[in-house]
Amino acid sequence: MSNPVFFTSTGALSGMAAGSVFLLEGPEARHAVTVKRLSPGEAVDIVDGAGTRMTGKVVSAAGSALEVECADVSVEERPDIRLVLVQALAKGDRDELAIETATELGIDAVIPWQSERSIVRWKGDRAARAHAKWESSVAAAAKQARRAWIPEVRAAVETAGLAAAVEAADLAVILHEDAVRPLRTILEGWRGQAVPGAGEVLLIVGPEGGISPREVTRLCDKGAVTALLGHHVLRSSTAGPAAVVLASDILGRWAPTGP
Repeated sequence: MSNPVFFTSTGALSGMAAGSVFLLEGPEARHAVTVKRLSPGEAVDIVDGAGTRMTGKVVSAAGSALEVECADVSVEERPDIRLVLVQALAKGDRDELAIETATELGIDAVIPWQSERSIVRWKGDRAARAHAKWESSVAAAAKQARRAWIPEVRAAVETAGLAAAVEAADLAVILHEDAVRPLRTILEGWRGQAVPGAGEVLLIVGPEGGISPREVTRLCDKGAVTALLGHHVLRSSTAGPAAVVLASDILGRWAPTGP
């Protein structure tokens, strides 16, 4: 069974080495002590959300402080091909469910999209609160999945901003029920032609009412392609995660790394 994971700030693990002791404080330590009820001798992982993972054993646990003796520190590199879920804002917290599941499956970043047909609107103070809630959701999901990386929640965009992101991406795919080519075909073709090295793939999911024809045209004019995910129409909350699974497999992100 994998060790429980607790987050610290980016860079906080710098300089840690086998035998040194790390002090975790604040809400994460309080959760470890009062909820997980960790005790001396138990194994834990401390990660900084930016790829660094420290494995160690609890030395002491009291109040809102957890002391962990370091056994090993490792750095997990980002995948060469990064997956970004562009999730249209949706009612009933379906958008949050989508990003949580996609995080557990390995997404690298998410972009909140205020599409034409989105019923939910991010405006004023609500926009800041909603963005913070998305950040909290992906952090919790990354912790659940024992990830060393917390996906980036980028600034919310309207269709004009998304068009610019599409133009900058290496590949942008609109998941659309009227598409002709399957997502598998598009990804396999792109992988065969892609220049070796880092790249970014956008997976674009519309709201409950679907992406408007005008938006599809605008995004395709900037280089996006439409793709059929499957034989059935999926909810806004399930389309993105399903695409992440398929893309991760086809693009080699889930290839074995060991001998």
